[in-house]
Amino acid sequence: MIINKKPRFVFVVGGVMSGIGKGITTASTARIFKDYGFRVTAVKIDPYLNIDAGTMNPTEHGEVFVTDDGMECDQDVGNYERFLGEDIPKVNYMTAGLVYQSVIEKERNLAYGGKCVEVIPHITDEVERRLMKAAQLAKADSTGSRQADFVLVEIGGTVGEYQNLIFLETARIMKLKMPDRVLFMLVSYFPIPKMIGEMKTKPTQHAVRALNSAGIQPDIIIARSAVPLDESRKLKVSVFCNMQPQDIISAPDIASIYEVPVNFEEDNLGRRILAKFGLKTKAKGLKQWKDLVDRIRKSQKPARIGIVGKYFGTGDFILSDSYLSVIEAVKQAAFSLNRKAEVAWLDAESYERDAKSAGELKKFDGIIVPGGFGARGVEGKIKAIEYVRKNNIPFLGLCYGLQLATVEFARNVCGLRDANTTEVDPQTPHPIIHTMAEQVEKIKQKDMGGSMRLGAYDCQLNPRSISHKLYAISRISERHRHRYEVNEKYVPLLEKKGLLIAGRNPQRNLVEVIELPKNKFFIASQFHPEFKARPLSPHPLFVGFIKAATE
Repeated sequence: MIINKKPRFVFVVGGVMSGIGKGITTASTARIFKDYGFRVTAVKIDPYLNIDAGTMNPTEHGEVFVTDDGMECDQDVGNYERFLGEDIPKVNYMTAGLVYQSVIEKERNLAYGGKCVEVIPHITDEVERRLMKAAQLAKADSTGSRQADFVLVEIGGTVGEYQNLIFLETARIMKLKMPDRVLFMLVSYFPIPKMIGEMKTKPTQHAVRALNSAGIQPDIIIARSAVPLDESRKLKVSVFCNMQPQDIISAPDIASIYEVPVNFEEDNLGRRILAKFGLKTKAKGLKQWKDLVDRIRKSQKPARIGIVGKYFGTGDFILSDSYLSVIEAVKQAAFSLNRKAEVAWLDAESYERDAKSAGELKKFDGIIVPGGFGARGVEGKIKAIEYVRKNNIPFLGLCYGLQLATVEFARNVCGLRDANTTEVDPQTPHPIIHTMAEQVEKIKQKDMGGSMRLGAYDCQLNPRSISHKLYAISRISERHRHRYEVNEKYVPLLEKKGLLIAGRNPQRNLVEVIELPKNKFFIASQFHPEFKARPLSPHPLFVGFIKAATE
């Protein structure tokens, strides 16, 4: 369905507090429009001065997601990909730092012809330019058009914050320029204080006032709360916030994020937005999605999976967002097999303090060692890998998980007791994992991003491997985010002792996948398969892992 050659923009902003589901709201709305037959894409704007998300601490900001074309971005881009079932390009992510950097580079190159460069209009123009570029899709439709019908734009943070004012100003200006092509959705929290026992609307009223002060009136309010809003509160919000009651959509807490598009469709969110744009649809969407939700609800038999990591703690709380894509990939694989994933967080450092505590791993059906950086927790992860290898517990290693599994094998099977990765011990006599020659100079110059393999790379699978059987093809493409590689010098010894090199990058002959054929399931990859896992197409490595773990 093509509505015209001009995209419509739906800006999604947050009210009251962060972390209440702007990303899922954006992804879910995009999914609804896609199922109506429209061409849709989604953009994430972060107000940080970081150029990208690669330097952000995952225990503070959450997972760093990586696109096919190598952009390190916010985890919400992963949500967009999972819900749309499409790859999102790097142009669909911007930070305040990236925008300012672009404007300053243009000014240094005399692109503004001697004008005084100002926040308005030059920064706002740059933001708008990037949004228009994002509306140009990579793939053309049957008519040859590459234009999106809808662009969902999520602005990070909450209204009233100084950091995102410039992006709200851009949205306001775009609404002024094209009033029939811009719409605003406010995702706001409705608390129910325990000591009162009553849902409160006042925080949302204040959020709307803050948005009004930026020159913006919300067209839709997504009401996040523990329970749906009753009619009296919808009416109250409509009066105080100057909008129709049917434009206030309940978004109560649910068991699975994949239920959100179905709930929105039941409240006619998609059609309310279309009506505001003067559009209609006869499509009855979300059939596949409803089948998915039904399968999730019926999957009750547990799959107990332990994740051995270190990016969990934030004060007295656990931040599971550090491994968001891994968790979702596990869930997707589990419910594809009619299982319900029960994920436990296992602190790698606890195994360093007490090696015997690794015995707790035997109570899980399978163990994952995910990606990471640095020396903290490394010896604990190695002890965990040793335990699951010796006790034949299904194991899946991701990125750092492959590197440490190789180190563990070199130490305890090949007899190279001092084997290590040069990331942890630059002076190790057995650098099983090391940096490539061309990377060393970049690291010396502090060009840390330039020393990484980022984005999609090819991998040729060994036809004798389990990985080849799971993928059912010989050549795959997966996403990377690392700078250390398996040292080819030690590969003959590793293979002699029973390690199977199950996949290699054909361009540079780098090790991509390892397996232990004698174990029930022991696979580790240099790449991050979780980044390409989608609920309607679970990733084969995770499906194989869950299947082996629960048989």
